[in-house]
Amino acid sequence: MATFLYKLGRLTFRRRRFVALIWVALLALAGFGAASASTATSSSFSIPGTEAQRAFDLLEQRFPGASADGATARVVFKAPEGEKVTDAANKGEITGIVKELQSGSDQVAQVADPFEAQAVSQDGSTAYISVSYKVNSMELTDQTRDALEEAGKDAQGSGMKVEIGGDALQVMPHTGTAEIIGVVIAAIVLVITFGSLIAAGLPLVTALIGVGIGVSLITALANVLDLGSTTPILASMIGLAVGIDYALFIVSRYRAELADGREREDAAGRAVGTAGSAVVFAGLTVVIALVGLAVVNIPMLTKMGFAAAGTVAIAVIIALTLVPALLGFAGKRVMGRKARKGAEAAESTDAKGAKTPSLDKAEAKDTAKGAKPNMGTRWARFVLRRPVWVMLVGILGLGVIAVPAASLEMGLPDDGAQPKSTTQRQAYDMLSDGFGPGFNGPLMVVMDGKGSSDPKAAAERVSKEIESIGVVAVTPARFNKAGDTAMITVIPKDRPSSHATEEVVHDIRDAGRDIKADTGAEVLVTGATAMNIDFSQKMNDALVPYLALVVGLAFLLLMLVFRSILVPLKAALGFLLSVIAALGAVVAVFQWGWLGSLFGVEQTGPIMSMMPIFMVGVVFGLAMDYEVFLVTRMREAYVHGESPGQAIVTGFQHGARVVTAAAVIMMAVFAGFIGSSEQMVKMIGFSLAVAVLFDAFVVRMAIVPAVLALLGRKAWWLPRWLDRALPNVDVEGEKLQKQLTEGPAASGSDSGSDSDGGDGHGGERELVRV
Repeated sequence: MATFLYKLGRLTFRRRRFVALIWVALLALAGFGAASASTATSSSFSIPGTEAQRAFDLLEQRFPGASADGATARVVFKAPEGEKVTDAANKGEITGIVKELQSGSDQVAQVADPFEAQAVSQDGSTAYISVSYKVNSMELTDQTRDALEEAGKDAQGSGMKVEIGGDALQVMPHTGTAEIIGVVIAAIVLVITFGSLIAAGLPLVTALIGVGIGVSLITALANVLDLGSTTPILASMIGLAVGIDYALFIVSRYRAELADGREREDAAGRAVGTAGSAVVFAGLTVVIALVGLAVVNIPMLTKMGFAAAGTVAIAVIIALTLVPALLGFAGKRVMGRKARKGAEAAESTDAKGAKTPSLDKAEAKDTAKGAKPNMGTRWARFVLRRPVWVMLVGILGLGVIAVPAASLEMGLPDDGAQPKSTTQRQAYDMLSDGFGPGFNGPLMVVMDGKGSSDPKAAAERVSKEIESIGVVAVTPARFNKAGDTAMITVIPKDRPSSHATEEVVHDIRDAGRDIKADTGAEVLVTGATAMNIDFSQKMNDALVPYLALVVGLAFLLLMLVFRSILVPLKAALGFLLSVIAALGAVVAVFQWGWLGSLFGVEQTGPIMSMMPIFMVGVVFGLAMDYEVFLVTRMREAYVHGESPGQAIVTGFQHGARVVTAAAVIMMAVFAGFIGSSEQMVKMIGFSLAVAVLFDAFVVRMAIVPAVLALLGRKAWWLPRWLDRALPNVDVEGEKLQKQLTEGPAASGSDSGSDSDGGDGHGGERELVRV
């Protein structure tokens, strides 16, 4: 593989104008497709195999036009102090709002008058209008939402407090500001790392091109493939992260090759042949993690995973082709100003007949003079001196942070988790005060009476069984026209996301099994609250199989890369440790409330059920990026004859700075989402930032070298029979190095012939460490 990528790097460097033109054309075509495509609606959301989904499907069949999964809203009214909503003036105002909502949009299915639907609190202080829609919340038009909000504003003029809750006001979270902050911080880190605006700009430009193409293609195909408007968020987040990482690895290796005295075209080929091999396999691990979301068996997540995996594949191809092409345009400017001056001085010496020393010889001379080694070298030597202590401190530290993960409770946040300043949260609180906290999460019980000889009697039995469980209210059964299916609304005592409400759902389902055995009628529990409970359970059940799949496949992939059993095993165990520690930190902050005010957590509660599996997928990919890039340099040094200990030092000498920069950039990108007002976005941003912190700086930079130091040569052991069975992908470039040493490829370089970015010197040298 290294040989093929070496040739690819040289080819794209030589044909840089053609390669750049192709990528610009692809970006333009994808952008045109996105611009001409119709606006994406929400992807059809379903949870196959769950009781809540079966109940929704049954309602669609037996109650046609009922829009059981449509959006809902509650316009909540609270009378001024000393008044009641039943007073003539207030009642007239509310009745007028009912009529206004009924005529406000053709997407409205039903508007319930609170005075007819008994939606007035016992003390008369609070009332609410229930509004149901024909479509789900993501398919509501701006006109429909505006009509809902205007109705609330009109009522406020009467002196009543009016707030609006429900999922009808739910909109897609906009992450543009967070992404801009992340890109700005990434640019600063890259400039500090490279000391060159050109070198810093290359990873940003190529990453943005890749994200632009990927997201544009998703937008263009959204309606055709039913991808929905949520899919580009994950794709852009992952694409930006890996795009910067991969380009950073290639540019860093290219600069190192230039510093070793290589000609520019040869340096580009070697960079793509070595660092590019690591990029390919790191990209494969990310793709495995994202495609593996299919095991959850939720179509929306599967499509999001595949779309994001496609964006990662684009990032890999761009790193292997567009990055070396742009390096051809950059010329000497890819190096820092101080480095360029050193190169010019070296060339001046060459002109007088003196020989420019290579980086290795220059380092030897500097070392003899007592020059200070870089931070990565010093850290590696420290770990080699105290591997046991470093390993124990790292493992015990993460172990302590991971303790709260044992108390992990998963669920989906409701309006009670919104900031207190939002109308959704205030409506939630008003309903809780006026009717009880369970009023915010009603359960819908569906009775299928086709198997019963007397459906009405069965429905009465269902209502009595539910009342005996201990709930606030049970509405009379409402039958369909055929009289074989009934809907019963149940109001639990506690808030929707509480453990007590979850127990009520399980108790009703347990009672339903006895009812079916006695009467033949099937009882199903659904509604938003039950759907959230089933969704959380499905995500919880899928977490272990998902972990086993991605870790198992990645173990096999890393075994190919490193020709070792213990190194991939160590990588997988280290990843699990960092993920569990990150989950512990999330539980401590968002579930227990520790340091919650520091991160803007206003309401503690269950951890969003999608968060752990998303975190596993994203962090696993990034963790394997750092593992592959860092340990590949160690493997490369070991294969080329260095001792195991010295190979660790060499790997950190060349890779620690790049991995550190990549990790800081990713933390900045993810941390930007912590400032979001959406609790879910805040939680995802925090979890990803913390997970990268633990994995990059504790696991990869401390525990990994300590374990490798303790293992010595055993770390690279592979049984002979397995060594013969596994294909040799040559990621470390051993075959490439041998080929170049025995018969170096003819340069055929036109690196000095291009006037655009060429400098007329094919072999500028750099004596500054990258």
